[in-house]
Amino acid sequence: MPGVGLVCLLSGCGIRPAGADWPPLGKKWFDRAQVSFRNCDIEDAQYAVDNALRVAGTRKEVRLLASSIALAQLEFDRAVQLLQTVEGAEARGVRGRALWYSGKVESAADELEQLTSDPDVRDPWAVEVAKLARRGSGRKPFELSGGLLAVSEMPQVGSSALIVPLEINGEPGLGMVATGTAEAVVDTGGGGEASWVSLRFGERIEVKDVPALAHDLSGISGQINAPIKMLLGVNLLRHLHPTIDLTGGQFVVRTFEPPPPPFATTVRVAYLRGGGMLMRGAFGADQTAPAASLLIDTSMSFPLALDEQGWKKAGISTKSLPKMGESGALRQGTLPVLRIGAFELPRVAGVYGAPVADIEKGLNVDLDGLVGSGLLAAFRVTLRDRGLTMWLEPPPLANEPPPPALEAPQKPAPPAASPARKPG
Repeated sequence: MPGVGLVCLLSGCGIRPAGADWPPLGKKWFDRAQVSFRNCDIEDAQYAVDNALRVAGTRKEVRLLASSIALAQLEFDRAVQLLQTVEGAEARGVRGRALWYSGKVESAADELEQLTSDPDVRDPWAVEVAKLARRGSGRKPFELSGGLLAVSEMPQVGSSALIVPLEINGEPGLGMVATGTAEAVVDTGGGGEASWVSLRFGERIEVKDVPALAHDLSGISGQINAPIKMLLGVNLLRHLHPTIDLTGGQFVVRTFEPPPPPFATTVRVAYLRGGGMLMRGAFGADQTAPAASLLIDTSMSFPLALDEQGWKKAGISTKSLPKMGESGALRQGTLPVLRIGAFELPRVAGVYGAPVADIEKGLNVDLDGLVGSGLLAAFRVTLRDRGLTMWLEPPPLANEPPPPALEAPQKPAPPAASPARKPG
């Protein structure tokens, strides 16, 4: 429940200035929530900030943190309510994202335009989306129609790229599942620009009024040797109730919530700033193994890309990792065990040297690394509950995910230098 802090907010209680004295207990709860959120422990951050709201709910810092945690859990109305009377760029950034992701296009445009009119604010996502939102007045984003279910055959392109045939405004093309980007992105190579597009999957389900940013995707196309016309970002994927099964060659779109698979592990997913797809795991099979905070970026072909702290948590020094290729920009290694949900994955290949620090800076969190398509391709992946629940099924006729699917390719492609590197 929201607690006393939210009750005061809704009833018009004033905001306590940042310099005023803290209630000692409220400061402790706030500090705990702040540390947990930065370490991507969203569950503990929520528990702690609820208690901070109860004790010190009139403080601006508490409401800002609580709204960011609510946004990560896709609780858009709560994020906006917590900031009803809070001003400033940080509050506008959270409100604008919450309004956008909840489909309130005109209100999002108003909020994001105010945000980007501040000369001290640098937020490329907000600049692009504000223009797109203003052009989308009166639209209802992601309206699905047609059959109940559509199945598209996924071509085997490269080692693990998640490629989906689809129609974009009636024209056939290839999209790529790119969970590292918040929005759908259309290629500018053919003269495309940010716009509202219509998509069709498997000739059965149409998705109308899809907001899509525009970027040059030729680098990605060249990297995987396929003409990619669109990136399917998480804001779109959350609405498709999808199943991604590269081994079986199927991408499934539904107009209903999928039923639970007979044999799968459940992984809770959060979305940093509403667009950075985050999951938690552990570096080991034991219940006391160090926690792993991992951003899911399927535009990256490696199974894992860990920073120095991530490798250290896994018990491996980065100095012991051999270099990859002549440049030596990346080093490669193998984790003994990575636990995701109820699955214990042995000998997971990973790299060191990917730009994890840049992503951490943009999201203001401490990640251990990235999960790429090279790991998820070993599973049948289904999203439900607006994307907050991810089911992982091992491939058919297997008792556990096969280690060979998680080994590093001999000539892996580097992480894509694309808008997929910058969650919203």
